[in-house]
Amino acid sequence: MTNIVNIPESLLPEDGRFGSGPSKIRPAQVEALERGGRTLLGTSHRQAPVKALVASIREGLSSFFRLPDGYEIALGNGGASAFWDMACASLISRKAAFGTYGSFSTKFSASAAGAPFLEEPVLFKGEPGTYRLPELTEGVDAYAWAHNETSTGVSAPVRRIPGSEEQDAIVLVDGTSAAGALPVDVSQTDAYYFSPQKAFGSDGGLWLAVLSPRAIARAEAVEHSARLEGARRWVPPFLSLTSALANARKDQTLNTPSVATLVMLENQVRWLNENGGMDWATARCAKSASILYGWAERSDYAKPFVTDSDARSHSVVTIDLDDAVSAQQVVGALRENGIVDTAGYRKLGRNQLRVGVFPSVEPADVEAFTQCVDYVVEHL
Repeated sequence: MTNIVNIPESLLPEDGRFGSGPSKIRPAQVEALERGGRTLLGTSHRQAPVKALVASIREGLSSFFRLPDGYEIALGNGGASAFWDMACASLISRKAAFGTYGSFSTKFSASAAGAPFLEEPVLFKGEPGTYRLPELTEGVDAYAWAHNETSTGVSAPVRRIPGSEEQDAIVLVDGTSAAGALPVDVSQTDAYYFSPQKAFGSDGGLWLAVLSPRAIARAEAVEHSARLEGARRWVPPFLSLTSALANARKDQTLNTPSVATLVMLENQVRWLNENGGMDWATARCAKSASILYGWAERSDYAKPFVTDSDARSHSVVTIDLDDAVSAQQVVGALRENGIVDTAGYRKLGRNQLRVGVFPSVEPADVEAFTQCVDYVVEHL
């Protein structure tokens, strides 16, 4: 049973939401939803008002990611988990190589392993708390890894695998807990995909992808071959990337989307761009992360889980606690005081705190969080 610790109000953050996804939604987004509720919610997503909303999102993300010539923004329902299956159906021709170093980077590889029309994937495994990129492998036509491993708080480089272009292989990077929080050059990828419930402060159930001309051509070729007589491959309409892109070009989704999610996402993308875009957002996240890592390094009971400082995430920070301090009790006491969603990833099974420091989180609230943890540990 958690001991009751009443944290002095003077120490508490203004907003106690530190989730790694779903993440904090700003009051202005809720206000936008209230306004949209009178004009957009409950209306057709095929009509001009909602299509204008989608157009604003696509234009805003194009600006935020500084899209190279020929790159396009696509979107659809189902979240990043659906995009894994879509990539298996529409982007991997025969065989993929994966960097796996946590729960989420492993899940995509499991989807590829289960696809009956694909060859067994090649796995390059890293231990939790580290990352490992896939290496150039004969016969591989797609390389995949996660920019940020949400389960462990590790960020990995985003760069093309040397020699992969000569193979005509494409690069697929999961940006779900990185996009909007970590710097990225999308020209180093062919599909940089993510869900909006992290840095983009919206609800889940939607995927977005930055697609290169090579990815678009690959999807067209794969789906064409699947339609040939005798083909073993099946591309369900829901997992057709060409259909998703065709609809995105019309500023809509293949299936009915959550308009509320679109409203909040559009407001967040505009807010990020108005404040300075990627440069501003990533600097803000880096500041918040440095507060947490610096505090942990000075602490006599806490330390950063990721030992390589260059691999430490600036969006999801993981902090190990000494065995004498129960993370479960600390998390419980924080929750009783309105500071929520700071537990470590359950499958990792460590005595750990995990703190989302996405752009919506105020760095001053991160500083207050560290003081509250110190107070709780002292008084438990």
